[in-house]
Amino acid sequence: MSLTKSERWLRIIKLAGVLVFLILASFILSYFFQKLIDAVNLPIDNYAFLAYFIVFAVTLIANLTVIAPVPVAIPVCLAVAQCWNPALTAFAAALGGTIGEISGYFAGYAGRKIAFSDDFISMNRIEQWIHRWGAWAIAFLAFQPIIPFDIGGMAAGAAHMPMSKFLPALFAGKYPKYLFIVYTGVGLINIFPKLWGD
Repeated sequence: MSLTKSERWLRIIKLAGVLVFLILASFILSYFFQKLIDAVNLPIDNYAFLAYFIVFAVTLIANLTVIAPVPVAIPVCLAVAQCWNPALTAFAAALGGTIGEISGYFAGYAGRKIAFSDDFISMNRIEQWIHRWGAWAIAFLAFQPIIPFDIGGMAAGAAHMPMSKFLPALFAGKYPKYLFIVYTGVGLINIFPKLWGD
């Protein structure tokens, strides 16, 4: 069953609304995390390793969920990137996210029929991309913010892509995405310091 033009536009508008909501929620949560860090008033230089570990753990847990967006990871990344090295924050987030996405890969590997029916068009299309482009498709899906990567992970598992290709391609897409997120987020926060209480 194909969608009409108005139904497609309605889907695009709903998706845009969800993205705007998630971005606003990320900034609001980041604000409160930053306030919490400021309230603790500890010598933060001594806690960098712990901060990176928290980013790793939060993104790991957030990416273990299959098709359930957890908007806590980005605010934690932004709060940590403000106090410590943004590149290391992005690295910890990408590493945690990459390991967490293994759950989707195994869900697809175990049998995509459990998760999706044969008429689920997006899954079929993404699986075709993976067969055609391989690791490049995974890296692209991991980098772009529109399609939830869980679908890509399940499609890679269903296509029986070797884990030795899947994980490096996934990290190669996630790390630049998190770099963009943390540097853009910290830059925006610094542009509007009064909003953040500075």
